[in-house]
Amino acid sequence: MAQTNQRFRIDHFIVAILLFTMASIAFVNILSRYLFHFSFAATEEITINLFVWVTVIGSGLAFERGGQLGMVTLYNLFSRRFKKFVILFSAALSAVLFLLVDIYMIQAIYQELTIFNATSAALGIPVWIYYIGVPIFSVFVFAGIYRDASVKLGGLKREGGR
Repeated sequence: MAQTNQRFRIDHFIVAILLFTMASIAFVNILSRYLFHFSFAATEEITINLFVWVTVIGSGLAFERGGQLGMVTLYNLFSRRFKKFVILFSAALSAVLFLLVDIYMIQAIYQELTIFNATSAALGIPVWIYYIGVPIFSVFVFAGIYRDASVKLGGLKREGGR
């Protein structure tokens, strides 16, 4: 039997908890609809916002596993030195994109706290609570971008030379 080297990953754990919560909420809502002919309005609000958080963490996992879009055929034609540049440039652009997302979300959170004070329609929860997950969980996106670039640069190194 092969021994696997699995270690605890907080991002995997958070995604598992969020997906379990979403599935449980949906299941309870379905049971409620069929058994009591009553639907909980708040379930949609919670599920949609948890889905956004799962998507942010999932983006980090996709980056880490090389799941982002790429032009491999064109990339394979490049010299090793230019491949290194492309890897670093791609990682930088990805990081800048998520940095911009974070900046705009932090601005939106600030506006919600200071100006709008909006609450969600179904539960009356302050909207900024739903927003705050994006900049917090984007830490996993930046980690995924870094890990992906590191693996690719390590592969170039093993390919030969510097």
